[in-house]
Amino acid sequence: MRFENDESASHPLVAEMGTGTYYWCRCGKTKTVPYCDGSHAGTDITPLAFEIEQPQTAAICNCGLSGNPPYCDGSHVTLG
Repeated sequence: MRFENDESASHPLVAEMGTGTYYWCRCGKTKTVPYCDGSHAGTDITPLAFEIEQPQTAAICNCGLSGNPPYCDGSHVTLG
């Protein structure tokens, strides 16, 4: 599922992640790519919760195509 609102100039989203729980969008409709903004409300789709236990730099998928969500697996190379 491709994110409808992916307007990123580069993929993946390389971000400094603090400890905590994050929610990666699985419905594809979020306006806060790649994180859930509640756009799935009224569907049976739920976001993917993932835990960051130590502060780190992570490559988060922001195209929605990764086979290893929430992390980038290089699937964005198919974007034209």
